[in-house]
Amino acid sequence: MKKMKKMGLLLFALTLVISCTQQNNSSAKNEELIKKYVTAVEQNDVATMESLLAEDYMGLGPSAKDSINKVDVILNWQYNMENLYESIHYDKSRTIAVTVPDGENEGEWVSNWAQLTITYQSGEKATIWVNSVYEIENDQIVKSYTFYNEADVYRQLGFVFIQPDNY
Repeated sequence: MKKMKKMGLLLFALTLVISCTQQNNSSAKNEELIKKYVTAVEQNDVATMESLLAEDYMGLGPSAKDSINKVDVILNWQYNMENLYESIHYDKSRTIAVTVPDGENEGEWVSNWAQLTITYQSGEKATIWVNSVYEIENDQIVKSYTFYNEADVYRQLGFVFIQPDNY
């Protein structure tokens, strides 16, 4: 009986180790995918960005009603890099992968917190904190939520906000 208990504990421990190893491998792989995407953004490598986004990709944010699909993301990046941005640099970038085991957001996710410096073609610069949370399926990004303070960028570029009298 003691041998059975020991064997049971050993099998349980082995299963736990294998499960954790598989999850760690998946997490590391997903983090590398997002780092590759970040590098593609910095290098204006639209082909790599496009290859990392699933065909049914949906991006949400920064505003509550903002959403964009894969085709429009690629068109936006191309337009902005040709007409607006000189460069985007991730000065500080940290990623963490997490598995949501159940519920509405069940799946593999990677969060990327970053401080970006955006240099505009006019020579102006803005520094912004951005959080993007990416859902990963089949080695591609299927969804992202992006949060940043758009008003802060405008303020850094010299825009002035005035509260209306009737507010």
